[in-house]
Amino acid sequence: MSDRRWRKWELTGLFVTLIFGNLLHFVYNWSGKDRIVAAFAATNESTWEHMKLLVIPWVVWSLVETIALRGNRQPVLMARALGLLAGVVFIPAVYYTYTGATGSDSMIVDVLLFQAAVLLGAWVSWRILAKGSCIGPVWSAVGLLLLLGVWALAVWWTYDPPQLPLFTDPITGQTGLFAGKE
Repeated sequence: MSDRRWRKWELTGLFVTLIFGNLLHFVYNWSGKDRIVAAFAATNESTWEHMKLLVIPWVVWSLVETIALRGNRQPVLMARALGLLAGVVFIPAVYYTYTGATGSDSMIVDVLLFQAAVLLGAWVSWRILAKGSCIGPVWSAVGLLLLLGVWALAVWWTYDPPQLPLFTDPITGQTGLFAGKE
């Protein structure tokens, strides 16, 4: 498979994740706070729900890309899984660092933080694909398990989140699906 083909898929995935990740911030409210939509969209303003904005479109695109590029020798699943992990770790690390240092948060900075996390994830994925490392069925299986595991946690912790600050809506002080309700 040519470099050009996987590069097109990766670039498209970057834009898909940016667009749908930003839209998923609003979809839950647009749906009238539907419990099924909550599995895919942010339900409150917690850091975790903002991380979910990266997870859902990233994993869905990763599966689409894997199917489209099947039969290649590129480590798509592992590259995408490691890119996702980089982005998911980046969001709370930078968010808590900047809010701790400044004592406040900013919607503009939060949006830029999400976009930077997507870019970091895409860069990690791109680098692994370019190097051609982590090739083979075991790496693909591990990558698939990581992607699906993070996706499962994103959904599960929407409905039953741990009682930790990461999952607490800073506006309501509540966690989970009902954190955004008055």
